[in-house]
Amino acid sequence: MSQQEARFTIRSLFVTAAGTVIATVVLLHLSGRLDHGIGTPDHVAIGDFTAVHVNPGEEFRMSPRASGLHGTCENGFLAIASDTDPVFRGILVDYRKRGVRCQPATSE
Repeated sequence: MSQQEARFTIRSLFVTAAGTVIATVVLLHLSGRLDHGIGTPDHVAIGDFTAVHVNPGEEFRMSPRASGLHGTCENGFLAIASDTDPVFRGILVDYRKRGVRCQPATSE
């Protein structure tokens, strides 16, 4: 390959690629479309839950192992808490971030 046929050097291609990646990350950050997840530990998803509809008298299958989580009622909303870490707790919300209501247990 002669000098005139080589229009771009390998070095210029690497610099262009690196510059493009950096510019893309900066623009996504400035437009708010890039979430770093730093500084907002209060709004981190704890897990992905699925509701299983069960008709009366109908059997359903689930794992025999416990999840390590339990549900509690916090200020009228269902909270999911860890069995081992008392600080690990979160309010259960739907896909629109609306809380799932619950009724506190009544003492008899």
